[in-house]
Amino acid sequence: MLERHVPGFRAAPTGRTRRNRADDTEPPLVLVACSGGPDSLALASIAAHFARRGDLRVGAVVVDHALQEGSAEQAERAARECEELGLAPVRTVRAEVERRGMGPEMAARTARYEALGRVAREETARAVLLGHTLDDQAETVVLGLARGSGTRSLSGMPEARILEEARAEAGPRPDAEATVRDEPEAPTLVVRPLLSLRREDTLAICEAEGLAAWHDPTNDQTAFRRNRVRHEILPFLDERIGPGIPQALARTAAILGADADFLEQCANDVAREAATDPAGYHPVPRGEDTAVVAALSLPRLRAAHSAMRRRVLARSVVDAGGESPSFERLTAIEELVAGHGNAGPIQLAGHVAAWRRRPLTVERDEERPHGPEGALVLTRPVEEGRIRVNDPTHGGGVNP
Repeated sequence: MLERHVPGFRAAPTGRTRRNRADDTEPPLVLVACSGGPDSLALASIAAHFARRGDLRVGAVVVDHALQEGSAEQAERAARECEELGLAPVRTVRAEVERRGMGPEMAARTARYEALGRVAREETARAVLLGHTLDDQAETVVLGLARGSGTRSLSGMPEARILEEARAEAGPRPDAEATVRDEPEAPTLVVRPLLSLRREDTLAICEAEGLAAWHDPTNDQTAFRRNRVRHEILPFLDERIGPGIPQALARTAAILGADADFLEQCANDVAREAATDPAGYHPVPRGEDTAVVAALSLPRLRAAHSAMRRRVLARSVVDAGGESPSFERLTAIEELVAGHGNAGPIQLAGHVAAWRRRPLTVERDEERPHGPEGALVLTRPVEEGRIRVNDPTHGGGVNP
C-alpha cells in the first residue's frame, strides 16, 4: 500500500537492507498516528521494521485529546513505546476539542485531524499512517447505512486520501468562516495500511512483538453509536445472518469506493461545464454583507444525469463554505434547478443560500433544448471583510 501511495518509498527485497539508495536521496518520512492502542501500536511496529531496513523514515504523532483523566500520562506512555521502537521524531500534541454543534466523537475527530495536519506540515511528512482495520471499515459502512448515506459514505474509509480532504470530511475548520485552504506543493496523505487486517490480528502483532497495548475504556461505552455497532449490531448480524459480515461489508466498501471515484471524475466534468459568470445574470437581492460565491448554468445542470447533478450541487454548496446538504435540502435545490416554485432563496447549513436567476439578455425559449436559460447562484455572508469564493471545477478558493 505504501508503494502505491507514498512517492519515494520502495521496499527492499525481503531480508535485505537498503543501505545506499541508488538516487542518493533520503527515504520519505511518514508519521504514525499512535494512541498506544493495539491497532496503532501494531502499525507503529510494522512501520518501524521498514525504518530499520532503511526503506522509510518513520516518526509518530501522539494526540492527547485531554478528554479523560490521565490522558496526558497515557500520551507519554504511547510516545515512549514509539521511541523504544526506534521511531523519530516522536511528537506529542494536545488537541483543542471544541464542540461547535458537533457530537463528542465528531469534535474529537476534527481536533485530531487538525493536530495531525499541523505536525505533518511542521515535519514535512509525506504521509500520516492511521491504524484503522477491516473491523473499523465495516462499522463505518453500517453507520453510513443508518444515516441513509450515498455512495461515497458507504464506500467507507479510503486507503489513501489527501490529509486536508480527510480533515474536511471529519468536520468544519475552526476558521472555516473566513480562511482559505492553502494546498502544499506535495500534499500530505492519510494512509490506512491495515484495512485488510482484523482487529484480532493487531492484538496478535502486539503480543508477538511484546508490546503492552493500552485499551481505551471509552471503546466499551455503548453510549457511542460506533461502539454499539461494534459490540451489539455486528455480532448480532454475524450470529443471525452468518459469519463473515465484517468482511462482506468491507468488500462492499471497496466496490463502492471505486464507483464513487469514477462518479466524482464525471461530476468534475459537469461542474467545469456548468460553471458560469454570475455577472451575466440578474443580481440577487442582498446587502453589503453578502457575496456571490458561485454560479452554475441551469440548462447544463438540467441536461446532466441526476447522479451527476446531485454531486455537483452538493459539492458546490460545500465549496461555497456551507455544510454538505441533507437529502431533503438537496432535493429542494433540485426543484429550484428544475424551475419549480419561486426563485429562492433556499437556506442551507453553513449560511449558504441558493437562488435561481434569469440572464440579463433573454433569448427565445424554444431555441434552448434544455429549458429556459438561467443560473443557480450561491451566496454567503461576508465575515470580517473576507469570504471564500470558489471555482466549482476543483473546490479551491481565493480571497477577493
